[in-house]
Amino acid sequence: MLKIVSIALLLISVATLTCGQSTHFTTYNDLAYVEDDVNKGDSLQRLNLVVPNEVKGAPLLIWIGGGAWSYGDRNQEMALAGKLAESGIAVASVGHRLSPATWRDPALDEGVEHPQHVLDVASAVKWLYLHAEAYGYDTASFFIGGYSSGAHLATLISLDNRYLENAGLPFPLFKGIIPISGTYDIEHYHQVLANGNQPELAKLHVEAVFGSDTSGFIAASPTSYLHNLGVPMLVICDNSLYVYTQHFEDKIRETDFRQMQVVYTYHLSHGGLWKHLSFDEKSIYRALMVDFININR
Repeated sequence: MLKIVSIALLLISVATLTCGQSTHFTTYNDLAYVEDDVNKGDSLQRLNLVVPNEVKGAPLLIWIGGGAWSYGDRNQEMALAGKLAESGIAVASVGHRLSPATWRDPALDEGVEHPQHVLDVASAVKWLYLHAEAYGYDTASFFIGGYSSGAHLATLISLDNRYLENAGLPFPLFKGIIPISGTYDIEHYHQVLANGNQPELAKLHVEAVFGSDTSGFIAASPTSYLHNLGVPMLVICDNSLYVYTQHFEDKIRETDFRQMQVVYTYHLSHGGLWKHLSFDEKSIYRALMVDFININR
Protein backbone atom coordinates (compact mmCIF):
# COMPACT_ATOMS: atom_id res chain seq x y z
CA MET A 1 0.00 0.00 0.00
CA LEU A 2 2.78 2.44 0.84
CA LYS A 3 4.42 1.80 -2.51
CA ILE A 4 1.19 2.65 -4.28
CA VAL A 5 0.69 5.75 -2.17
CA SER A 6 4.26 6.92 -2.74
CA ILE A 7 4.29 6.51 -6.49
CA ALA A 8 0.81 7.95 -6.90
CA LEU A 9 1.73 11.41 -5.67
CA LEU A 10 4.78 11.54 -7.90
CA LEU A 11 3.15 10.53 -11.20
CA ILE A 12 0.44 12.05 -12.35
CA SER A 13 5.33 28.83 -25.46
CA VAL A 14 7.15 31.82 -25.42
CA ALA A 15 6.35 35.29 -23.96
CA THR A 16 3.94 36.13 -26.77
CA LEU A 17 0.28 36.40 -25.88
CA THR A 18 -1.95 34.00 -27.79
CA CYS A 19 -5.71 34.13 -27.62
CA GLY A 20 -8.11 31.29 -28.38
CA GLN A 21 -11.85 31.35 -28.94
CA SER A 22 -14.63 28.93 -28.10
CA THR A 23 -18.39 29.21 -28.15
CA HIS A 24 -18.50 29.59 -24.39
CA PHE A 25 -15.18 31.11 -23.37
CA THR A 26 -12.03 32.93 -24.45
CA THR A 27 -8.56 31.55 -23.72
CA TYR A 28 -5.44 33.66 -23.21
CA ASN A 29 -2.27 31.56 -23.20
CA ASP A 30 1.26 32.24 -21.97
CA LEU A 31 0.61 35.34 -19.90
CA ALA A 32 3.80 36.29 -18.05
CA TYR A 33 3.05 37.16 -14.44
CA VAL A 34 6.49 38.60 -13.63
CA GLU A 35 8.25 41.51 -15.30
CA ASP A 36 10.31 40.64 -18.38
CA ASP A 37 13.59 41.74 -16.82
CA VAL A 38 12.93 39.38 -13.91
CA ASN A 39 11.37 36.63 -15.97
CA LYS A 40 14.30 36.36 -18.40
CA GLY A 41 12.25 34.36 -20.84
CA ASP A 42 11.36 31.61 -18.37
CA SER A 43 8.24 30.05 -19.89
CA LEU A 44 7.38 28.35 -16.58
CA GLN A 45 6.47 31.62 -14.87
CA ARG A 46 3.34 32.06 -16.93
CA LEU A 47 -0.34 31.33 -16.72
CA ASN A 48 -3.19 30.46 -19.05
CA LEU A 49 -6.45 32.27 -18.46
CA VAL A 50 -9.90 31.07 -19.52
CA VAL A 51 -12.80 33.53 -19.19
CA PRO A 52 -16.49 32.77 -19.85
CA ASN A 53 -17.86 34.86 -22.69
CA GLU A 54 -21.34 35.50 -21.34
CA VAL A 55 -20.70 35.98 -17.61
CA LYS A 56 -19.93 39.47 -16.40
CA GLY A 57 -17.72 39.54 -13.33
CA ALA A 58 -17.21 35.79 -13.21
CA PRO A 59 -15.64 34.17 -10.15
CA LEU A 60 -12.02 33.17 -10.71
CA LEU A 61 -10.49 29.82 -9.74
CA ILE A 62 -6.71 30.05 -9.54
CA TRP A 63 -5.65 26.50 -10.34
CA ILE A 64 -2.24 24.86 -9.84
CA GLY A 65 -1.69 21.54 -11.57
CA GLY A 66 0.25 18.60 -10.18
CA GLY A 67 3.64 17.17 -11.02
CA ALA A 68 5.47 16.62 -7.72
CA TRP A 69 6.67 20.26 -7.73
CA SER A 70 9.09 19.02 -10.40
CA TYR A 71 7.45 18.56 -13.79
CA GLY A 72 4.09 20.33 -13.75
CA ASP A 73 2.66 21.77 -16.95
CA ARG A 74 -0.10 24.37 -16.85
CA ASN A 75 -1.19 23.38 -20.36
CA GLN A 76 -2.26 19.92 -19.16
CA GLU A 77 -4.95 21.56 -17.03
CA MET A 78 -6.74 23.27 -19.90
CA ALA A 79 -9.38 20.58 -20.42
CA LEU A 80 -10.54 21.05 -16.83
CA ALA A 81 -10.31 24.83 -17.19
CA GLY A 82 -12.51 24.75 -20.27
CA LYS A 83 -15.17 22.62 -18.64
CA LEU A 84 -15.29 24.91 -15.61
CA ALA A 85 -15.49 27.96 -17.88
CA GLU A 86 -18.50 26.39 -19.60
CA SER A 87 -20.11 26.50 -16.14
CA GLY A 88 -19.47 30.22 -15.82
CA ILE A 89 -16.21 30.11 -13.84
CA ALA A 90 -13.04 31.85 -15.01
CA VAL A 91 -9.91 29.74 -14.48
CA ALA A 92 -6.23 30.68 -14.36
CA SER A 93 -3.95 27.68 -14.83
CA VAL A 94 -0.73 28.77 -13.13
CA GLY A 95 2.72 27.45 -13.94
CA HIS A 96 5.70 27.76 -11.60
CA ARG A 97 9.40 27.02 -11.52
CA LEU A 98 10.30 23.39 -10.88
CA SER A 99 12.57 21.37 -8.59
CA PRO A 100 15.08 18.68 -9.59
CA ALA A 101 13.64 15.22 -10.23
CA THR A 102 16.57 12.85 -10.69
CA TRP A 103 14.40 10.02 -9.31
CA ARG A 104 12.37 10.37 -12.51
CA ASP A 105 15.10 11.30 -14.99
CA PRO A 106 18.83 11.70 -14.15
CA ALA A 107 18.95 14.66 -16.53
CA LEU A 108 16.51 16.62 -14.36
CA ASP A 109 19.22 17.62 -11.90
CA GLU A 110 18.63 21.38 -11.72
CA GLY A 111 15.83 23.47 -10.30
CA VAL A 112 14.55 25.51 -7.39
CA GLU A 113 13.70 24.65 -3.80
CA HIS A 114 10.81 25.71 -1.60
CA PRO A 115 9.63 28.46 -1.21
CA GLN A 116 10.24 29.45 -4.84
CA HIS A 117 7.19 27.53 -6.11
CA VAL A 118 4.77 29.27 -3.76
CA LEU A 119 6.46 32.63 -4.35
CA ASP A 120 5.69 32.15 -8.04
CA VAL A 121 2.08 31.39 -7.18
CA ALA A 122 1.93 34.59 -5.11
CA SER A 123 3.27 36.58 -8.07
CA ALA A 124 0.62 35.02 -10.30
CA VAL A 125 -2.15 35.85 -7.82
CA LYS A 126 -0.97 39.47 -7.67
CA TRP A 127 -0.93 39.70 -11.49
CA LEU A 128 -4.44 38.28 -11.65
CA TYR A 129 -5.64 40.69 -8.98
CA LEU A 130 -4.23 43.69 -10.85
CA HIS A 131 -5.58 42.61 -14.25
CA ALA A 132 -9.10 41.58 -13.23
CA GLU A 133 -10.84 44.54 -14.87
CA ALA A 134 -9.00 44.01 -18.17
CA TYR A 135 -10.10 40.39 -18.43
CA GLY A 136 -13.53 40.64 -16.81
CA TYR A 137 -13.49 38.50 -13.66
CA ASP A 138 -14.27 39.52 -10.09
CA THR A 139 -11.55 40.17 -7.50
CA ALA A 140 -14.16 39.75 -4.77
CA SER A 141 -14.72 36.14 -5.89
CA PHE A 142 -11.22 34.65 -5.96
CA PHE A 143 -10.91 30.93 -5.23
CA ILE A 144 -7.78 28.80 -5.29
CA GLY A 145 -7.20 25.10 -5.73
CA GLY A 146 -4.87 22.54 -7.18
CA TYR A 147 -4.14 18.90 -7.80
CA SER A 148 -1.44 16.82 -6.04
CA SER A 149 1.56 19.13 -5.45
CA GLY A 150 -0.68 21.96 -6.63
CA ALA A 151 -3.06 21.18 -3.78
CA HIS A 152 -0.20 21.69 -1.33
CA LEU A 153 0.72 25.05 -2.89
CA ALA A 154 -2.89 26.26 -3.01
CA THR A 155 -3.44 25.38 0.63
CA LEU A 156 -0.12 26.80 1.79
CA ILE A 157 -0.66 30.22 0.21
CA SER A 158 -4.19 30.26 1.63
CA LEU A 159 -3.08 29.58 5.22
CA ASP A 160 0.41 31.08 5.57
CA ASN A 161 -0.40 34.79 5.41
CA ARG A 162 3.18 35.84 4.65
CA TYR A 163 3.01 35.10 0.93
CA LEU A 164 -0.02 37.22 0.08
CA GLU A 165 0.91 40.02 2.47
CA ASN A 166 4.48 40.22 1.12
CA ALA A 167 2.96 40.51 -2.36
CA GLY A 168 0.91 43.47 -1.18
CA LEU A 169 -2.38 41.56 -1.27
CA PRO A 170 -5.07 41.36 1.41
CA PHE A 171 -5.22 38.32 3.65
CA PRO A 172 -7.49 36.48 3.56
CA LEU A 173 -8.09 36.98 -0.16
CA PHE A 174 -9.77 33.78 -1.28
CA LYS A 175 -13.44 32.97 -0.78
CA GLY A 176 -12.70 29.24 -0.73
CA ILE A 177 -10.00 26.61 -1.15
CA ILE A 178 -10.22 23.44 -3.29
CA PRO A 179 -7.23 21.14 -2.66
CA ILE A 180 -7.46 17.79 -4.44
CA SER A 181 -5.29 14.72 -3.75
CA GLY A 182 -2.42 16.53 -2.11
CA THR A 183 -0.09 16.24 0.85
CA TYR A 184 -0.30 18.91 3.54
CA ASP A 185 2.28 17.95 6.18
CA ILE A 186 5.74 17.69 4.61
CA GLU A 187 7.30 16.00 7.64
CA HIS A 188 4.58 13.34 7.51
CA TYR A 189 5.04 13.01 3.72
CA HIS A 190 8.79 12.53 4.20
CA GLN A 191 8.21 9.88 6.87
CA VAL A 192 5.73 7.90 4.76
CA LEU A 193 8.20 7.74 1.88
CA ALA A 194 11.18 6.97 4.14
CA ASN A 195 9.29 4.03 5.67
CA GLY A 196 7.84 2.80 2.39
CA ASN A 197 9.01 0.53 -0.39
CA GLN A 198 11.05 3.28 -2.05
CA PRO A 199 12.79 5.02 0.86
CA GLU A 200 15.23 6.75 -1.50
CA LEU A 201 12.38 9.05 -2.54
CA ALA A 202 12.52 10.76 0.85
CA LYS A 203 15.88 12.20 -0.18
CA LEU A 204 15.75 12.27 -3.98
CA HIS A 205 12.26 13.73 -4.10
CA VAL A 206 11.16 15.42 -0.86
CA GLU A 207 14.55 16.82 0.13
CA ALA A 208 15.19 17.95 -3.45
CA VAL A 209 12.03 20.04 -3.22
CA PHE A 210 12.07 21.23 0.40
CA GLY A 211 15.77 21.04 1.32
CA SER A 212 17.86 18.60 3.31
CA ASP A 213 17.31 20.48 6.58
CA THR A 214 14.15 18.73 7.73
CA SER A 215 13.45 21.50 10.24
CA GLY A 216 12.22 23.49 7.25
CA PHE A 217 9.44 20.97 6.64
CA ILE A 218 7.32 22.60 9.33
CA ALA A 219 7.33 26.03 7.66
CA ALA A 220 6.45 24.41 4.33
CA SER A 221 3.43 22.57 5.73
CA PRO A 222 -0.13 23.93 5.56
CA THR A 223 -0.82 22.01 8.79
CA SER A 224 1.43 24.52 10.58
CA TYR A 225 -1.04 27.34 9.88
CA LEU A 226 -4.40 25.81 10.72
CA HIS A 227 -5.02 28.70 13.11
CA ASN A 228 -5.59 30.80 9.97
CA LEU A 229 -8.43 28.61 8.69
CA GLY A 230 -11.35 30.90 8.05
CA VAL A 231 -12.89 30.30 4.62
CA PRO A 232 -14.74 27.23 3.31
CA MET A 233 -12.72 24.33 2.00
CA LEU A 234 -13.65 21.50 -0.36
CA VAL A 235 -11.14 18.66 -0.06
CA ILE A 236 -11.31 15.81 -2.56
CA CYS A 237 -8.98 12.80 -2.57
CA ASP A 238 -8.43 9.72 -4.70
CA ASN A 239 -7.95 6.27 -3.23
CA SER A 240 -4.15 6.32 -3.56
CA LEU A 241 -3.53 9.51 -1.57
CA TYR A 242 -5.90 8.66 1.27
CA VAL A 243 -3.15 8.50 3.91
CA TYR A 244 -2.14 12.15 3.36
CA THR A 245 -5.64 13.61 3.21
CA GLN A 246 -6.74 11.62 6.26
CA HIS A 247 -3.77 13.04 8.17
CA PHE A 248 -4.79 16.55 7.10
CA GLU A 249 -8.41 15.96 8.04
CA ASP A 250 -7.42 14.60 11.45
CA LYS A 251 -5.31 17.70 12.14
CA ILE A 252 -8.21 19.98 11.22
CA ARG A 253 -10.58 18.00 13.44
CA GLU A 254 -8.36 19.01 16.36
CA THR A 255 -9.36 22.64 15.69
CA ASP A 256 -12.77 24.32 15.86
CA PHE A 257 -12.92 24.81 12.09
CA ARG A 258 -15.89 23.04 10.49
CA GLN A 259 -16.44 24.80 7.14
CA MET A 260 -14.98 21.84 5.31
CA GLN A 261 -16.33 19.10 3.09
CA VAL A 262 -14.12 16.04 2.51
CA VAL A 263 -14.87 13.62 -0.32
CA TYR A 264 -12.95 10.39 -0.89
CA THR A 265 -13.15 8.77 -4.32
CA TYR A 266 -12.43 5.19 -3.35
CA HIS A 267 -12.94 3.89 -6.90
CA LEU A 268 -10.43 6.23 -8.56
CA SER A 269 -6.62 6.21 -8.51
CA HIS A 270 -4.48 9.35 -8.46
CA GLY A 271 -4.31 9.57 -12.23
CA GLY A 272 -7.87 8.29 -12.54
CA LEU A 273 -9.39 11.15 -10.57
CA TRP A 274 -7.41 13.71 -12.57
CA LYS A 275 -8.67 12.23 -15.83
CA HIS A 276 -12.22 12.05 -14.48
CA LEU A 277 -12.17 15.75 -13.55
CA SER A 278 -10.51 16.81 -16.78
CA PHE A 279 -12.10 14.72 -19.51
CA ASP A 280 -15.33 13.02 -18.45
CA GLU A 281 -18.38 14.69 -19.95
CA LYS A 282 -20.09 14.43 -16.59
CA SER A 283 -18.07 14.39 -13.37
CA ILE A 284 -19.75 14.51 -9.99
CA TYR A 285 -16.49 15.77 -8.51
CA ARG A 286 -16.19 18.60 -11.01
CA ALA A 287 -19.84 19.41 -10.26
CA LEU A 288 -18.92 19.64 -6.57
CA MET A 289 -16.26 22.22 -7.45
CA VAL A 290 -18.73 24.29 -9.45
CA ASP A 291 -21.37 24.17 -6.70
CA PHE A 292 -18.78 25.05 -4.05
CA ILE A 293 -17.70 28.16 -5.96
CA ASN A 294 -21.24 29.29 -6.78
CA ILE A 295 -22.41 28.88 -3.18
CA ASN A 296 -19.45 30.67 -1.61
CA ARG A 297 -18.73 33.46 -4.11
